[in-house]
Amino acid sequence: MTNTHLYGVILAGGSGTRFWPLSRERFPKQLLRIIGEETLIQQTVRRLLRSMSADRIVVVTNQNQADSITLQLATWKDELSGNIIFEPEGRNTAPAIGLAALQLLHRDPDAVMVVLPADHVIAKPAIFQQAVNLGAQMAMQGNLVTFGIHPSRPETGYGYIQPNRRSRVGSRGKMTGYRVARFVEKPDLSKAQRYVQSGNFFWNSGIFMWKASVVLQELERQKPALVKGLKRIAAMIQDGAARADIAKQYHRLESVSIDHGVMEHSSQAAVIPVDFGWSDVGSWGSLEEVAPRNRSGNVLNGNIMDIGSTNSVLFADRRMVATIGLSDMVVVDTPDATLICPKSRAQDVKQVVQELKKRNAPEHLEHVTVMRPWGAYTVLEEAPGYKVKRITVMPGRRLSLQLHHKRTEHWVVINGRARVTCGDEVYDLNAGQSTGIPLETPHRLENPGQDVLEIIEVQNGPYLGEDDIVRFQDDFGRGATT
Repeated sequence: MTNTHLYGVILAGGSGTRFWPLSRERFPKQLLRIIGEETLIQQTVRRLLRSMSADRIVVVTNQNQADSITLQLATWKDELSGNIIFEPEGRNTAPAIGLAALQLLHRDPDAVMVVLPADHVIAKPAIFQQAVNLGAQMAMQGNLVTFGIHPSRPETGYGYIQPNRRSRVGSRGKMTGYRVARFVEKPDLSKAQRYVQSGNFFWNSGIFMWKASVVLQELERQKPALVKGLKRIAAMIQDGAARADIAKQYHRLESVSIDHGVMEHSSQAAVIPVDFGWSDVGSWGSLEEVAPRNRSGNVLNGNIMDIGSTNSVLFADRRMVATIGLSDMVVVDTPDATLICPKSRAQDVKQVVQELKKRNAPEHLEHVTVMRPWGAYTVLEEAPGYKVKRITVMPGRRLSLQLHHKRTEHWVVINGRARVTCGDEVYDLNAGQSTGIPLETPHRLENPGQDVLEIIEVQNGPYLGEDDIVRFQDDFGRGATT
């Protein structure tokens, strides 16, 4: 079959817990360069481009990651215009997939969706493309298709799928699709060992294919209230309803995965056993599955000086990190947080993140350097009543026209030329010059030059949170926040 009706749906709403401290809630794993020169979400787009054009790719993410996702996908900004769905909040995979299916169904009644997470690694893209071709063929026949991964070890962190070998539902070359006999929750070690030894169980990859119309029908059969809510939200989006009203409706949706909500209870579920070099890179301990190792079995990244360590993951973001005689350890250093743990405990990093959230610690939320569509800012120092930032603005870019209720700002230009809007005035500043932004005054920072603009910003006030902002105009489509 041709790929006339094939569309990609990338789920990019990760929470950033398992790769902390490099990943954060507002900068999760899919935005990291873990393998190669591109980030995981960029690699996911490239993977789909082997089967479709960029304008057929839909990305589902959340408002917290809007700026980062927009920046990461800038290469395809024209093709993806209108194809990025921003959820008000994460409600698991079933609502995200349902919302994407409604959008695609409106565009193409015969749309076939290949749904995949943004943060997986697939080392054999050609075989993945072959699997997509077979999956599209099976989806057109009404099947709800998932890809089952040949297990390489008795893993207790994945769900498993058992195919019904007597019920073939499609084949293409050496690949065969089967009706699903059963889905199995994450097993204990003894069960996982039996599954692997049997040769008839596969890891659930979380990659799916189906017709948009079929998955919506099945979702409506099993979760009618969810689909009713999604249709209401889709209509509100189409009518240009207020973001707050959409968020209120979205919060009422049931939070459920597509596995529990549809696949595990459907007679139309099918599985294609595959081996395309898949890894969900689920923790720092699993990085060695996909990253190159040195002769001592270490994965090294950044400014590392190591003496005598073996089988360890050692990552340095900016500072030089020295390690001596480590074995089976994880060391990850970032400007504001450092992780040290045995590889066997790498899955417990999420407990650290949970504790940081309880303490309302900023280290779980974002890095000291935060990327924005116009450039970036780095928090240099912060204490009650003041915050100091270094702000960089790329040539030709500008921040939104905005004001703050709770803080004043003082800007000092250290490189480049700044164009400043402050109230009714517009003026330029060069390196060494400065200006002040009074409370509740509309203002904007712009880089009209050819060099990167760098300024030091000193904020003063009783509240210095990033949500103290009212936007009047923004080049990147960000709405007002108060």
